[in-house]
Amino acid sequence: MHSPPTDSPSRTPSPRAVAPAALVLAAACVVLLLLVAFSWGPLITLDADIARATHRWAVDEPALTRVFRILSDWVWDPATMRLLCLAVAGWLGWRHAAWWAALWLLVTCAVGTVLQQGLKAAVDRPRPVWPDPVDTAHYSAFPSGHALTATVVCGLLLGVLRHHGAGPVLWRTAVTVAVVSVVGVGLTRVWLGVHWPSDVVGGWLLGVLVVTLAVAAYGRWVRAPRP
Repeated sequence: MHSPPTDSPSRTPSPRAVAPAALVLAAACVVLLLLVAFSWGPLITLDADIARATHRWAVDEPALTRVFRILSDWVWDPATMRLLCLAVAGWLGWRHAAWWAALWLLVTCAVGTVLQQGLKAAVDRPRPVWPDPVDTAHYSAFPSGHALTATVVCGLLLGVLRHHGAGPVLWRTAVTVAVVSVVGVGLTRVWLGVHWPSDVVGGWLLGVLVVTLAVAAYGRWVRAPRP
């Protein structure tokens, strides 16, 4: 249980390789956070315009809205995503004795949750309010926890598949499912009127940043000299 990771360094990006991407992502996150926190007019107007349009569509298309509620509130719900991550971590530990990889998954997922909740409390952005809501959500709006969690979990699981040398068919299928899930959950949150578009974009950016930093940290550990 205490053995170091056994992943091949050639399959794990080096911290130096991912550093530029991490810096760009971090800068984008900070800029968007400041624009939201200080209620920058053009962004707030764009958010409101998109939110009003999608809410009108949601009210006019109840059947599609019900499907989106099932996807958003059950299939792509953060709790579902975290349970999936927990199941994969258990599989890694039980079937492959890859306890460090399993711990990496769980810690990264937990960091994403703490980051999400901390930023929600710090920014304290109100959610959209409608006279005829089609769904409900609680706590602050920015960033979208659904978008962030889906991005983190899907990104981590793709990393696990890559480390284990997934075949081309499995890899393409997994990438497709991950992209549909991450994009889909973000769009459904806006459609259901429980998030502003910039909340979702913030969740996506922060999720990718968390995964990028996690991959860099794991790569550093894999390449570290052993005593």
